[in-house]
Amino acid sequence: MTHVLVSGASVAGPALAFWLRRYGFDVTVVERAPAPRPGGQGIDVRGAARAVLDRMGITEQVRAAHTGVKGIAYLDAAGRRTMELPAEMFGHSGGVIADIEILRGDLMRIIMDAADGVEYLFDDSVVALDQRPDGVDVTFERSAPRRFDLVVGADGVFSTTRRLAFDGAWRAVDSGYHRAVFTAEPAGGADTWGLDGWELLYPMPAGNGVGGRNVLLYPAHGGARGMVHFAGDPLEYDRRDVAGQKRLVAGVLAGEGWEVPRLLAVMERADDFYFDRHVRIEMPSWHRGRVALLGDACTAGSVGMGTSLALVGAYVLAGELARAGGDPAVAFPAYEALVRPYAAVNMKQLPGGARGFLPPSRFEIRARTAVMGALLRTPLASMMMGGIDKAVDQIALPDYAALAVGR
Repeated sequence: MTHVLVSGASVAGPALAFWLRRYGFDVTVVERAPAPRPGGQGIDVRGAARAVLDRMGITEQVRAAHTGVKGIAYLDAAGRRTMELPAEMFGHSGGVIADIEILRGDLMRIIMDAADGVEYLFDDSVVALDQRPDGVDVTFERSAPRRFDLVVGADGVFSTTRRLAFDGAWRAVDSGYHRAVFTAEPAGGADTWGLDGWELLYPMPAGNGVGGRNVLLYPAHGGARGMVHFAGDPLEYDRRDVAGQKRLVAGVLAGEGWEVPRLLAVMERADDFYFDRHVRIEMPSWHRGRVALLGDACTAGSVGMGTSLALVGAYVLAGELARAGGDPAVAFPAYEALVRPYAAVNMKQLPGGARGFLPPSRFEIRARTAVMGALLRTPLASMMMGGIDKAVDQIALPDYAALAVGR
C-alpha cells in the first residue's frame, strides 16, 4: 500500500486525505497546530469546486453550515450604506460573495469527519526531507523519523515543504497589503453589530504610516468575524508574536471612527487572531521527485478562489495518483498539467489591483463607489469581478469514480 504524508490540515490537506483514502492509499497528515483550528475567515466555494463537494457527498452539510451572508454593503465615512451588492447579483459563483460561504474551520471539520482511517499528527511539523529512490525519509519536530512513499505539501503560503524540497525554485510576488482576521462576536450572539446578514465594508484613506485601509465585519452563524486590510510596504513582524501583531494593527487603525475603536477592543481579546502579508506564489514546477505541492503552497494569491483551487487540486492529485498506481513520475505531471491552467485563469487580480481594493484617498474611495454604482446599472456590471464567473468553471474534471476501492 502506498503511504502518503500530507503536511497541512487546513482545507487542501484533509481534502486530499479524503480522496486518497477512497482510492485505498495509507495517509498521514501532520499539522503544526495543536488541534483542528476552529473559526477562521469566511471562504467561498465556487465553480468546479462545487462539483468536487458533490462527488465527496458533503454538499448538504456544507450548505447547512453557510455563514448566512446576504451580501456586502459599502459604507461612507459616516458609516452610512452607499452601495449594496447582494450575494446573488453575479450568479452563484461570480460575486464578491459566493452563495456557498462557510467558515474555514467548519469546512475543515466536515471534510475530516467524512474520511475514515486518516492518521493525524497534530502539534508537530516536518523539519527535514531526504528523498531516496524508493521513498522519502522524513524527520519530524516531535515524532520519530519515518519513511513515506510520497510527500505532499498542503501547508500554505509559507510552506515548509516547499522550502525543504524545492531549493528556492519559487518566488513570492507581493500583493501590496497586509490582512488580519479574528472573531468579533461569538456564534449565537445577539447581532450587536447590526449586520442583519450583511457584510459591512468600511474604507479609510492612507494614514498612520500606511496606505489605504479597510475593515470588514461579516456575519457567521449569528456571530461576527472581523477583518482588517491595509496597503503599503511590507512591515517587519514576528509571526509567532500575536500580541505584537495586534499592536501593529491597532496602530494602523488608531484614531479612526465608525465602529473601529470597538473593533480594536474586541480584537485585543480575540484568541483566534491571524495576521499575514498577502502574496502570490509563482514557481516553474509544483513537483520534484516524490514531493508535490497543493493549494496555497503553490497557488496562493487568487482573489476569492483559494479554497476552490485547493478542493479541485486535491481531487485531481488524488485521482491521478490512483490512476497511476501511486507512481509520482506519472501522476504529478498529469496533476499539474490539468490544474495549472485552471489556477492561472483564477489567479488574475481584480481590476485596479491593491489600489482599487484599498484606495489611498477619500476622493478615490468616493470615485470607486460612484463607478461601481454606475456599472451596476449596465450590462458591464460583471467587469467589476474581473470575469471570475467564467474562470471558476474552466476545467473539465476527470471522472475517477471507477478507481475507488470496493467498487
